Amino acid sequence: MLRSRIIPCLLVHNKGLVKTTGFKDPKYVGDPLNAVKIFNEKEVDELMVLDIDATVEDREPNLELIKNLAIECRMPFCYGGGVTTVDQAKNIIKLGAEKVALSSAAINDTSLLRKMGEAVGSQSVVVVIDVKKKKGLLGKTTYEIYTKNGREKSGKKLENFLKELNDIGVGEIVINSIDRDGTMEGYDNTLVKLVRDAVDIPITILGGAGSHEDIKSLIKDYKIIGAAAGSLFVFKGKYRAVLINYPNRIEKRNILNNQ
Repeated sequence: MLRSRIIPCLLVHNKGLVKTTGFKDPKYVGDPLNAVKIFNEKEVDELMVLDIDATVEDREPNLELIKNLAIECRMPFCYGGGVTTVDQAKNIIKLGAEKVALSSAAINDTSLLRKMGEAVGSQSVVVVIDVKKKKGLLGKTTYEIYTKNGREKSGKKLENFLKELNDIGVGEIVINSIDRDGTMEGYDNTLVKLVRDAVDIPITILGGAGSHEDIKSLIKDYKIIGAAAGSLFVFKGKYRAVLINYPNRIEKRNILNNQ
């Protein structure tokens, strides 16, 4: 059985580290490499680094940043942003990243995932799905998939896309709640259950974590492999002072002891 991981998610915007709320209003919180150095000292399980400009600006992954991250990181890390080809994925893995994350490119062409899996190993291919809640027929909650930082509807139904990914056998799915992003009000449990019931491949949940208890409940109740968070690990206190933080060994043991 794969052990659950507690994963800080770092957003890169204009070459700096930012945190958003609802995918809007990016607040500068520091330098990505400095954050990595601090997370090294805190013995982080894994890092997720997402360049939120690349796809919107229609540019390729920042290989220089990836190289510098790989040199600095003493933990596995996943990189996403602007990845659209097999060669890009191969280059990112060669530079030292353990995983490559795709979003828009995967949604537009799922055949790309099979090709990448053959080139770098399916365990290294991660699909990030950004979703917004929507009221369906008879008040039923449904979710719409968005691309380009939540700006465009994909037109794909979440349940159908999850089935596609499950059939392909990608290494991991990251479900990111746009509604919960930056709110620190807790994960969307309705969304988590929907995804948990739909697939049998590793899942990471992102969006809404506001406390260690949120992470503990997520792992205990849904057997989630990856509990990811942004604001929780870059802010401290009710005034959201910028402070890179992460559970210490005792806190982490308490969070994970129900696996």
